[in-house]
Amino acid sequence: MRQADMARSRPTFVCQNCGAVSSRWQGKCESCGEWNTIVEEGDAGPTGVRATRGRPFELEGLAGSDRAAARIGTDVDEFDRVTGGGFVPGSVLLLGGEPGIGKSTLLIQVCAALARRGARVIYISGEEAVAQVRMRAARLNLSDSPVELASATQVEDILATCASGKRATLIVIDSIQTMHTELVPSAPGTVTQVRASAQALLRHAKTTGSTIILVGHVTKDGQVAGPRVVEHMVDAVLSFEGDAAHHFRMLRASKNRFGATGEIGVFEMTGLGLAEVANPSALFLAGRDSTAPGAAVFAGMEGQRPMLIEIQALVAPTSLGTPRRAVVGFDQNRLSMILAVLEAHGGLKLGMHDVYLNVAGGLRADEPAGDLAAAAALVSSLTGAVLPPDQAFFGEIGLSGAIRPVIHAGMRLREAAKLGFHQAVLAQAQQINDDDRRAGLALRPCADVGQLVATIAQTAPRKQARD
Repeated sequence: MRQADMARSRPTFVCQNCGAVSSRWQGKCESCGEWNTIVEEGDAGPTGVRATRGRPFELEGLAGSDRAAARIGTDVDEFDRVTGGGFVPGSVLLLGGEPGIGKSTLLIQVCAALARRGARVIYISGEEAVAQVRMRAARLNLSDSPVELASATQVEDILATCASGKRATLIVIDSIQTMHTELVPSAPGTVTQVRASAQALLRHAKTTGSTIILVGHVTKDGQVAGPRVVEHMVDAVLSFEGDAAHHFRMLRASKNRFGATGEIGVFEMTGLGLAEVANPSALFLAGRDSTAPGAAVFAGMEGQRPMLIEIQALVAPTSLGTPRRAVVGFDQNRLSMILAVLEAHGGLKLGMHDVYLNVAGGLRADEPAGDLAAAAALVSSLTGAVLPPDQAFFGEIGLSGAIRPVIHAGMRLREAAKLGFHQAVLAQAQQINDDDRRAGLALRPCADVGQLVATIAQTAPRKQARD
């Protein structure tokens, strides 16, 4: 055989940060800009090989008698809320979160709740031994749950084990970065291995109807580590968030093919694991100082759930040449816009003041409806006026200074009324139907930020000076 006819292989260089593929090695990835992240991974395939001819398959129409499979509830209501009502058979979910945030604790609780209902649940740990998983289950009082455990990293062995015996309802892979398959000649954790392992697990889920949860590590900026193609492959991407300084943990869905995105599940870390928080508004507002200026209650929405959170502001004269702008839990650009609008249309002078804005409880207020509450907290801190403790705010602020209406006003009003609030400050153009008016709140329409500043500065009671 002539050497020219022999199939030649081309080396593949893959960035371990973003998954970009290049034909040669280079110190800096042109796609993400990271240095020393490009590694040679196997072959790109032989050249000159003719592609096999495909086989035609049958096409079907949109109309049919197939019925969607019923969802499988886990009895963990906050988890089911985020997934859209439970697991869809044959779906694959990707759960990401920082190390130590409680991903494994959450999943072992979900597995135990589902196994106690008679379902076959398999928990595969690639990072911990079986004894370590058992210790966590004993600490959570879940040792009596019939969850099947194993410590393995070979994908082919895992799939063969899951295929034997009764079909598994739920399979947990902790974590996908530790898995490796014999089909790819690269080290575990590389982009190629993560992609190939996830593809094999996805194929098993679709052919058997088992639900698979893949646990993924996150990078420094909070993104799930590994190639972004894995996020496109799975049916849902969940993120488990929290702060080490707080007991609260939030489960969010950034992608869900079988439910709504933006939903949030709230948990509290206790000595016996993660406890569900059925009424997070009352929990996040507990212990607030209603006599201090610079605090406003925002009637926000997390998906389809109304939630009241406190926005705190501190405006103080600065001794620096450039005033500081520090934000926690709020968009920095939106704060800059609100400050500019307050100066241009509210008559306030904030150029020589440091501004600090914080969302209490470790939450994030990302929706534009939080503009009005943030502006009220800023005005209250600057003027020293104390806002009424039974007053809630929601509304979007435009660049013209006008306060614009937002969606789900009725749900926000009903949530505020349920927690004992009696007043709501909202946009003058906000449409409120008769059913929402029966919530019992006194509505305080506000047309623009000028009216907001005047109302707070003139009518809000002043905090008594301390001796």
